[in-house]
Amino acid sequence: MKARFYLVRHGETAWNCEGRFQGQRDVPLNERGIEQAEALARALKGCDAKFIWSSPLSRAKMTADKIGQAIRLPVYVDDDLKEINHGLWEGHTMEEVKKTWPALLEAWHSQPHMVKMPDGEDLARLQARAFAAYCRISEHGEGPHIVVTHDAVMKAMLCLFLEMPLSGFWRFQLGNASVSIVERTERGMRATLLGDTCHLGDPYFRAEQKGL
Repeated sequence: MKARFYLVRHGETAWNCEGRFQGQRDVPLNERGIEQAEALARALKGCDAKFIWSSPLSRAKMTADKIGQAIRLPVYVDDDLKEINHGLWEGHTMEEVKKTWPALLEAWHSQPHMVKMPDGEDLARLQARAFAAYCRISEHGEGPHIVVTHDAVMKAMLCLFLEMPLSGFWRFQLGNASVSIVERTERGMRATLLGDTCHLGDPYFRAEQKGL
């Protein structure tokens, strides 16, 4: 038996557009983000999911609710699916962070597994709590499960699933309202789709996003 997980990143927010570190600040979807969530819901309408799980942060929950309405499933919230805690960086743009913490920001982009943000989290802690959420979700059976969460959570989990060190965190680019699919098989975990946004009409273009 395969267990399938649809890993979904929330739609766009104003802070995504402004290049601000969001972390655990509760920033809602902007107008485009709502449209993305609706397009995503239409794309997933015919999928075989049995459960929908979401981070409690409104940008993820709003995205999950759109999917739930389309496929007529309730949304279950797990607190450990929250985005990484960016600590004192939250609310600041990349340029603002660079002025105050230039060395730490450089390390974040070159050695992310070595960085703990001021008053925030490191990737090991994020990965551990995200894995705890994954284990709780798995207790509900093979699924398939739709898991609506955040950029750093998805990257940390993909590193774990694909047996990559957290130093490979930046090897993934996962746009807003993107879908990735991982399956647990008798041969272990495998990724069958990464960062798909065909439902948004831009299957090949991936804009680089600041504030990550």
